[in-house]
Amino acid sequence: MLSGAAAVATGLLSWSVLACAAALPDAGTPSAKRTPPSADALLQAGIAAQQNHDPQGASRFYGVVLALDPRNKAAWYNLGVIAHQDGRTADARRAYEKALKIDPAFPSALYNEALLLKAGDPDLAMGLLERAVGADPSAATAHLHLGDLWVRKNRKQEAAEEYRSAVAADPALLSQVPEPFRTSLRPAPAPSTAGSPR
Repeated sequence: MLSGAAAVATGLLSWSVLACAAALPDAGTPSAKRTPPSADALLQAGIAAQQNHDPQGASRFYGVVLALDPRNKAAWYNLGVIAHQDGRTADARRAYEKALKIDPAFPSALYNEALLLKAGDPDLAMGLLERAVGADPSAATAHLHLGDLWVRKNRKQEAAEEYRSAVAADPALLSQVPEPFRTSLRPAPAPSTAGSPR
């Protein structure tokens, strides 16, 4: 599982956000007594908006977070997710790149950017996925996509190794592995005890 991602579906982005939602200070409090919300509180508000299917509200919160803390990798990453969902691939890639400049080993950003590039620039996507599994060896879907890329390069041994790693990390991915590789990844049947001496 990729760090910071609550769930990752094969072939889809890890649409999850990176923290639990928290409430902002009460808007009814007089401004003289109110302390300005911190970047963390604003990030939490953005995450809550994103989880409530309000990408515009989430984007506004993340923008304020980045005005306060331009090196907030979670805000950049989540802006990338929103842009990716909206089909704005250039904006998504730019946001993922900003997150990766802050943390070059950020598995979720590496994975999502690789998915953006998988069809158009498979070599760059492969490099990003390799970095993702380097940062998180249990990143099952990253291994799965690496296997797919090795198949495209007609490198069956490398593909089999990646598929093996994917299924070892998440057995539910076996159905996503191409059939020629699937048979070798199925667990061997348990030996029969019928007719064995006691």
